[in-house]
Amino acid sequence: MTSIIFLGTPDFAVPILQAVAQSYDVVAVMTQPDRLVGRKQVLHQSPVKQAAVALNIPVLQPEKLSGSPELEQAIALAPDLIITAAYGQFLPTRFLNAAKIAAVNVHGSLLPKYRGGAPIQYSIINGDAETGVTIIEMVKQMDAGGMYAQAKLPLTRADDTGTAFAKLSELGRDLLMQTLPALIAGTAQKVPQDPALVTFSPTIKKEEEHLDITLPASKLDNWVRGLRPAVGGWVTLNGERTKLWAITPQAVPTDAAPGTVIARTKKTLVIAAGAHTSFAVDVIQPAGKAQQPIAAFLNGAGRTIQEGDLIIA
Repeated sequence: MTSIIFLGTPDFAVPILQAVAQSYDVVAVMTQPDRLVGRKQVLHQSPVKQAAVALNIPVLQPEKLSGSPELEQAIALAPDLIITAAYGQFLPTRFLNAAKIAAVNVHGSLLPKYRGGAPIQYSIINGDAETGVTIIEMVKQMDAGGMYAQAKLPLTRADDTGTAFAKLSELGRDLLMQTLPALIAGTAQKVPQDPALVTFSPTIKKEEEHLDITLPASKLDNWVRGLRPAVGGWVTLNGERTKLWAITPQAVPTDAAPGTVIARTKKTLVIAAGAHTSFAVDVIQPAGKAQQPIAAFLNGAGRTIQEGDLIIA
């Protein structure tokens, strides 16, 4: 049976690992080390590690793959294939060369668009009408290998990074399983990426989580959805850091300065954004509080907010 080393870390990779393990011999799984998470600093295993343990597959967790004992272990296994799906580290060339058939990656974008670590986030943030998955050969340059297969997925305002991740995970699983037989048989064809079409999607920086209230409401909504559900975008509301988890752009134009309350009822809060646009806040999280519907906020911490107030920066 074809032997495989699988590398991945988040939920995105779990359905892919499970499908591969059903049909092939996964001799090892490599994932990020266990991390301390949350205020109580609870030791957390990656979703891929949890899945691998459930499948009784040996797990390797190097802090840094290059130069590690785990790298030597993996090379010594001499797998037929190396498959990665959102692993989170660069792979040394000598490791990629250890694959007898190929080393391939399940990448969450329509390459050559969005090479890098946050392709799904950027597809939402940029308001793309579609995204997709590409199965590529792994090479030394990031996400630059030849493309074996590609599948598209439409995006709507109902999507955020979380829903897109889930859909693309299943799409990537199915596309990989369709592609593997040809790879193993040596009949799979690679299509080179067009360098003129390459764009990048670097990891979102902490400072980019601060929502720019001067953006048009539609673009602000894209950022809110692009940052959801992992981190959430924040604004300064009445001097306190406050997260906006869901907003709805409004059709009525306004001349009010961005951040100004232009409508307020017991259940609604509409705020001006850039380019004469506005948005309704649907779900909010005040500093030190849990997420809550806007009606609950207006009945509590936001009860003093009035129309005309400039509350967001």
